[in-house]
Amino acid sequence: MYQEDGYVVLDGLLTSQECDELRQRMAEIVERMDVPEHCRTTFSTYHDEQLKKQGNADYFITSGDKIRFFFEKGVFDDKGEFIVPKQRSLNKVGHALHAYEPLYQKVTHSPKVQGIAKKLGLVSPVILQSMFIFKQPGIGGEVTPHQDATFLYTEPLGRVMGVWIALEDATINNGCLWFIPGSHKSGITRRMVRTPKGTFPLTDFIGREQAYDEEKFVAAPVKKGGVILIHGEVVHRSAENTSEESRHVYTFHIMEAQQTRWSPDNWLQPTEDLPFPPLYT
Repeated sequence: MYQEDGYVVLDGLLTSQECDELRQRMAEIVERMDVPEHCRTTFSTYHDEQLKKQGNADYFITSGDKIRFFFEKGVFDDKGEFIVPKQRSLNKVGHALHAYEPLYQKVTHSPKVQGIAKKLGLVSPVILQSMFIFKQPGIGGEVTPHQDATFLYTEPLGRVMGVWIALEDATINNGCLWFIPGSHKSGITRRMVRTPKGTFPLTDFIGREQAYDEEKFVAAPVKKGGVILIHGEVVHRSAENTSEESRHVYTFHIMEAQQTRWSPDNWLQPTEDLPFPPLYT
């Protein structure tokens, strides 16, 4: 299935209780978060707006070895105060939960995940990044069709896999993933790259996303505790969440490091503080 379609849905990676523990821990992290300054910046001039964009970009590009907070649009008023409950304000938290949060680290390196990687023949897989995605009720925005390798580029291609764990049921109503089966076989057409030091924006796109036939997308609902394995080149998207239910997910990316070159142009780079940790412990 995975080799054929570019993705596979597997039930029962985590128990319901393990899902609840991860969500509970995230609620604690959010409760204690310091809202980054640039999020609260209110702009009255074009210059302010540019500074805010620069702040956002810096905050993102340096988040690979940290736990950082990324908000949905329109959750702050013009004084930089929340207009929605704090717990409902976030789009995602990333990108190093797997390194610094023991519960997340345990799930990432769990025997089941290691077993999946071994079954797929991965020799020296490393963890690239991890995210908690909220897909908030009512405001969880759509994610347009994309391939993960656009952002996480390797030579050769085909070395990156997403592990996408549903911490609540992901349904057609609350914004589950949709895939084009078999679309992982024809490379990528767009790359996000770092721009030369000292220039702005900090990242740019080379090439462009293709137009995809809506008819070809197949929904991939998944039960709480289930997982979707996502090939780095399979085309996928998710609709906005118009339901009353959130769609919490813990997701991380694995790369086969053996005989693979991680592109130095990717936004995400290993750091001295956090080299990409081996999956197998």
